Amino acid sequence: MKMVTTYRNKKVLVIGLAKSGANAARLLQDKLGAFVTATDIKPFNENPAAQALLDDGVRVITGKQPLALMDEDFSLVVKNPGIPYDNPLVDRAEKKHIPIITEPELAFEISEAPWIGITGTNGKTTTTTLIAEMLNAKRTEGRAYLAGNIGIPASAVAEKVTPQDTMVVELSSFQLAGTTHLRPHIAVLTNIYSAHLDYHKTRANYIAAKMKIVANQNAADFFVVNWDSPEWQGLSHQTKGQVVPFSRKQVVSNGAYLKDGELYFQGTPIIAAEDIRIPGAHNIENALAAIAAAKLAGQKDNDAIAHVLKTFPGVKHRMQYVETWQNRKIYNDSKATNIVSTEVALRSFPGPVVLIGGGLDRGFTFEKLIPLLKDHVRAMVVYGQTKKLMAATAKQAGIENLTVVDTLDEAVPLAMHASRPGDVVLFSPAAASWDQFHTFEERGDRFIADVNQFIKENPS
Repeated sequence: MKMVTTYRNKKVLVIGLAKSGANAARLLQDKLGAFVTATDIKPFNENPAAQALLDDGVRVITGKQPLALMDEDFSLVVKNPGIPYDNPLVDRAEKKHIPIITEPELAFEISEAPWIGITGTNGKTTTTTLIAEMLNAKRTEGRAYLAGNIGIPASAVAEKVTPQDTMVVELSSFQLAGTTHLRPHIAVLTNIYSAHLDYHKTRANYIAAKMKIVANQNAADFFVVNWDSPEWQGLSHQTKGQVVPFSRKQVVSNGAYLKDGELYFQGTPIIAAEDIRIPGAHNIENALAAIAAAKLAGQKDNDAIAHVLKTFPGVKHRMQYVETWQNRKIYNDSKATNIVSTEVALRSFPGPVVLIGGGLDRGFTFEKLIPLLKDHVRAMVVYGQTKKLMAATAKQAGIENLTVVDTLDEAVPLAMHASRPGDVVLFSPAAASWDQFHTFEERGDRFIADVNQFIKENPS
């Protein structure tokens, strides 16, 4: 790692001790010479991260986040990406003009390896994982490492990488909003829809956060961008790097594109679309983005790229194939925490779908799903805080086979019983998990467990 001196003998406040916050606190104090105070709302006796940091000599304040901390002359705040800027402690720091960053900014500063940064509303994790798999296929020197919003703190990876390695980093809008110098050599934008407006307040703010991924690029860098929307094309003007488009709908000769059922990069065929293992038009787009990034990063072996696409089973909780039971295919799409993600999932399955949906009520309605429900869904089971809203939408779509329950555990067996041979049973909630689960991963794991229990009790 680069031994930067920026933080030596500086007082730094770390707000929020999820994986990234805990690693940032440890890095700042142990390796970068800062005097760190870490604060987290979770009580100390329920907070293993805080307990471990205290053992390492970090000052820890838990159970509360007192505003009086802002009187302690901190030079920097590192905040958990999920903490909004109107949080009282963060707001006070802003008013005192204390710089506020997120953990990927630290990671970039210490990384000796070049970065490929991936952002977008949907497809980030699949694209990120595909790029790393492609770069590691038949690699003879160095390694591509996954990091970031994919669940691996970027700072932990940045501590160990060398110049021969590559960091492939998924970056959320929450993370990017807290960056100032971050500069991926290759930036990838999968798409942009309206999302996280409860956090960013406006779509313009959301897009501005996303586009910080290219803010510091220069002519030696690349911006891989989805070319299938005039809006996304327009965003390409915000980079000083070289624009490399990808498109599922048109030939873009200087990028990656789909033509006559074949995926190409700059005129060279890579793989037939029908040979890609993961289903759906959106995964064609993810594959095109990954191909472009991998080629720009130096992967010359087209057969290696094709092999990854032929064998990659998908990322857990993202259109993840779970099982086939009595000629019904079952998919876990717990990562579908917004309506757009569920729209994408439904478009992936032309045949009859039994849809399980529901979750945290963020004040949104679900009318946008009506056309796809009419075209793709035969039956629905809805649960959680949004169950009434989703049930109303199902009725508007004319779905007569509709069941409303309280919990996911109730929903799974009812959906299985409602299915017929040839159906797809799809768990794509269109809502966040926080009404009943801590994370979408926990929710997806519960879905898989419920499916396995049902199959055990109802063998083929």
